[in-house]
Amino acid sequence: MSKNVLIVDDSESIREVVSFTLENAGFSVMKACDGSDAIKYLDGQEINLVITDLHMPIMDGISLIRKIRSMSTYQYIPILFLTTESQTAKKIEAKEAGATGWIVKPFVPAKLLEVLKKVVR
Repeated sequence: MSKNVLIVDDSESIREVVSFTLENAGFSVMKACDGSDAIKYLDGQEINLVITDLHMPIMDGISLIRKIRSMSTYQYIPILFLTTESQTAKKIEAKEAGATGWIVKPFVPAKLLEVLKKVVR
């Protein structure tokens, strides 16, 4: 059975590249353009991983992580940050909000899949 991944990024090109990479590796993908848009997928359906950007309009990645961690159905799923940010303070803030890991853009598809294999059960 394929694993379900929710990709949240305001860049359509990033959503498409990540989606292409994951679908070719056998994952089922849902896409949202920001944190607020992502909430519609958090309706009880099985989601095995969330990959989110940090800087997005309406609801940023840290706010989305906090929202996900407040939902009993999704509070323990892995959440990866995929962002251009590399500041230690932002990494700490993301970790405190509940992020599982951090991937800096631009990413190498093989490395992304390597990380996914470690965090998706």
